[in-house]
Amino acid sequence: MADTAMPDSSPPLGAADPRTRWRYLDNILTRKGPFVDEDAILGEPIIDRLSTMKVLFSGAGGLGCEILKNLALSGFKDIHVIDMDTIDVSNLNRQFLFRHVDVGRSKAAVAAEFVQKRVKGVTITPYCGKIQDKDDEYYMQFGLVVCGLDSIEARRWINATLVGMVDGENMDSMKPLIDGGTEGFKGQARVVLPTMTSCIECQLDMHAPRPAVPLCTLATIPRQPQHCIEWAHIIAWEEERKDDTLDTDDPEHITWLYQKALSRATEYGIHGVTYAMTQGVVKNIIPAIASTNAIVAAACCNEAFKLATSTNPCLGFPEQNNYMMYSGDSGVYTYTFEHMKKEDCPVCGDLPKTLHLYPNSTLQELLDSFAERPEAQLKKPTIRTQSTSLYYQSPASLEEKTRPNLVKKLSELVGDGEELAVTDPAFQVTFRFKVAFKK
Repeated sequence: MADTAMPDSSPPLGAADPRTRWRYLDNILTRKGPFVDEDAILGEPIIDRLSTMKVLFSGAGGLGCEILKNLALSGFKDIHVIDMDTIDVSNLNRQFLFRHVDVGRSKAAVAAEFVQKRVKGVTITPYCGKIQDKDDEYYMQFGLVVCGLDSIEARRWINATLVGMVDGENMDSMKPLIDGGTEGFKGQARVVLPTMTSCIECQLDMHAPRPAVPLCTLATIPRQPQHCIEWAHIIAWEEERKDDTLDTDDPEHITWLYQKALSRATEYGIHGVTYAMTQGVVKNIIPAIASTNAIVAAACCNEAFKLATSTNPCLGFPEQNNYMMYSGDSGVYTYTFEHMKKEDCPVCGDLPKTLHLYPNSTLQELLDSFAERPEAQLKKPTIRTQSTSLYYQSPASLEEKTRPNLVKKLSELVGDGEELAVTDPAFQVTFRFKVAFKK
């Protein structure tokens, strides 16, 4: 015989009335724990601080849906969410805040609506657009910034913005940044206290770009199934369908690439080309694992809760580890370590980064290398010395004027030990490099 369900007299989750606030939050925020400072303020003041703190969240994808839900269920009541994307049918298997009827709508708007319906008392303000659309005044209103972005470029931009906002005479200008990321069975969560701890730019070499496959390999001697797919994507499409704009969300286009890649793989005796692999290579998709998203989202929200309430030391607190990594492909394993602040970081450091170069290399080779260098990753660099403009990407008149320098040797343009200033339209900072010629 089934048990008879008893009426639930407990208050609804997220009730706005302080007298019916979530009881588990009261337990945490009104009692001292083993890691709470002796001077910590507990009780009503810290409960009110949690519920009134403005939190900015960016990136409403697979990881982002988990983070947004967790923030609302952790007692944050004033959340702003930014995402530039609209919902695609391919998102529905892992981005659980969306339904088929939402396809085509703004991710930020739908995510806000979904969570607000289910967590009473929380206000979520959506913005469909880029984080780059907003200025310093906008970011200054928040107490915390949490990111679940899938773009290294966007991470670098928000990191540089928050570091640049810090005013040494105004502690409220320092906005902690909590960043989470997942890649298959692996994930990371980190806390950046701008100007105090290692920033994302300091850690850039941990996100090295995927090495490019030479075109000659794709065209003549493919060795892997991915080479056949890249050949279909880069070479075959341009030769046979150059008048069509490739749409990586169009099943007909992906099917055409898959069939071309499979035919080429058969020709060279290569096995393993599948439709899913074709879609993954063309769209640069790394399979999303729901449990990884859940674990990393929980870690990010845990850090946000600690920063807002001071109930425990957070990652990145002075003399604490600031980086947590999860390795689900080798067991349920997490560990933390301290990523050191770099004095030659272009965002939070003061010194130029040393650039070891061959004097006989050309300026074009140097520019090309900036995209592949783990410490740079610049796609459209403009480069100059303190006295001379070496190459400008734009405007067209300056590009044409400086184009002859591209074929010149570096030794003709710069001196050993001279400083270079490099900019990229994707970033707000100037990257400083000191030339060190190899002998």
